[in-house]
Amino acid sequence: MSTVANDVTSAVKPGVGLGLPLAIGAAFAFGMSGGWARGLIDAGWTPGAAVTARICVAALVLLIPTLISLRGKWGLLRRNLGMIAAYGLLAVTATQLFYFQAVAVMDVGIALLIEYTAPVAVILWLWIRRGERPSRRSILGAIIAFVGLVLMLDVVTGAEVNVAGVLWALGAMVGAATYFVLSARADTGLPPLALAGSGLLLGAIGLIIAGAVGVLPIAWTTDDIAYRFGSVPWFVPVLAMGVLATALAYLLGIASTRMLGSRLASFVALAEVVAALLFGWLLLGQLPDLLQALGGALVLAGVIVVKLGEPVPEGKAEFVEPVPEESARRGSPHSL
Repeated sequence: MSTVANDVTSAVKPGVGLGLPLAIGAAFAFGMSGGWARGLIDAGWTPGAAVTARICVAALVLLIPTLISLRGKWGLLRRNLGMIAAYGLLAVTATQLFYFQAVAVMDVGIALLIEYTAPVAVILWLWIRRGERPSRRSILGAIIAFVGLVLMLDVVTGAEVNVAGVLWALGAMVGAATYFVLSARADTGLPPLALAGSGLLLGAIGLIIAGAVGVLPIAWTTDDIAYRFGSVPWFVPVLAMGVLATALAYLLGIASTRMLGSRLASFVALAEVVAALLFGWLLLGQLPDLLQALGGALVLAGVIVVKLGEPVPEGKAEFVEPVPEESARRGSPHSL
């Protein structure tokens, strides 16, 4: 997923050349989660069980790096407890849960494309909440994205639309927009890895409690999981989601954002949609038809236009190195 935060003033960093492949790696790592999750869900796992497994594995992988990043800074956790709670429970956990609920009933790529209209929601939020009127370019981008969304859902052909899936994907979009807004805050003092790790840990605890008391349906099976290429043991997709699609994706994203700056990194993060479509085909055999592909292209084009319409404050460079506090992985909370 991407960010709406602006970059801080700095000289162009020589690491841009390395940052680009790292950012693409992060996007592709994030993009594989939906395909792996759909295999688990088709085998009998509930979306709640799949997202709980993903977040718990990722939280365990990032636990030691998170503790190291917080050495001598434990007071920051207490001062930012509310923000961490919102980040972990809403911006990360709810976003992933809603996304997994969506992919349970619709194609992976389409669900993620709907979630990726989040920058449009952020523009609307800033307009309503703070009175920050969007530029004409941003408004044009929002219109393009909406037209693409209509085509992508096959509304014009009269095809049956899975309303539940669309609503879950829109819920993921709202969660992703929240993720962007929280990630843009530069006044917390929290190291990026500490924010990601503590948010994931809190999210894992919340999901376990919700499952234990029966609020979140949790069911799973230890049977082999079938994919397009064959069957694998159940722990293969669980580890792939937790280690590759979450923990590794966060680490690559943090490193690449520091090298590229948040604005450039946010554009590269759009490769996550391409990755989701690719893994949806490789793992599940899902491919959009021509009209859906055209709609998806318009959604991406609209999001790009919206991002190009974001103002860059005077004296601030576009390809820069953010300060550590601004460098949390900003890109798909599925998202992540």
